[in-house]
Amino acid sequence: MAAYNVEEVLPPVLDSTSESPPLFDGTTRLYLNYECPFCQRVWIVRNYKGLHDKIKLIAIHLRNKPGWYKEKLYPENKVPSLEHNGKVIGESLDLIKYLDSNFEGPALLPDAPAKQNFAEELVANCGTFINNVFTSFKGDPVKEAGGEFDYLETALGKFDDGPFFLGHFSQVDTVYVPFIERFHIFLQEVWKYDITSGRPKLAAYVEEINKIDAYKNTKCNPKALVELYTSWYLAKWN
Repeated sequence: MAAYNVEEVLPPVLDSTSESPPLFDGTTRLYLNYECPFCQRVWIVRNYKGLHDKIKLIAIHLRNKPGWYKEKLYPENKVPSLEHNGKVIGESLDLIKYLDSNFEGPALLPDAPAKQNFAEELVANCGTFINNVFTSFKGDPVKEAGGEFDYLETALGKFDDGPFFLGHFSQVDTVYVPFIERFHIFLQEVWKYDITSGRPKLAAYVEEINKIDAYKNTKCNPKALVELYTSWYLAKWN
């Protein structure tokens, strides 16, 4: 387990009034939004590998992005993105692999073929998991989303050498945990549905992953999350 625990002062969020950093000057920068789960995936990897001094965080306002971000840096105009070696790379799943392969620090993918194969299976299914849970917000998540959390419970029982998806903390955990975090908060607050109830492996997973500083330092604001999801999903559909 990585022992990195850096109390980091987060930089301010840049918006349309903010000047750009000196782009493509050799500094490696991770452009992200602090509340975005896709950004959180990459942020966790950066922290876990102890890259705080190697990769500078640049926070971007999602609803009022700086014009220079699209015009001068990343035409896709999305976050997360990584400025490294004179180029910009996007998409959270690609960035997780890129950071793990191209930077120092503990590896986040085991060598065992069985674990690598299961990692591919889990990551491939993550989009379906996310979409199905979000879709359940239109109806009754207690009934409609239960199968998705049962899937996690089963997956967490695949290997018995640790509490995480591949036993030890891995890329798979960085892919899933931002959404497990948010679903756990929102479903508990709005529907009084505890996704860990009756799922001991998922309960242990949540407990153990909250001991990892690389993750703890990226967690969302629960109150803001509930307000955001309520406005997005409940106000729109109800």
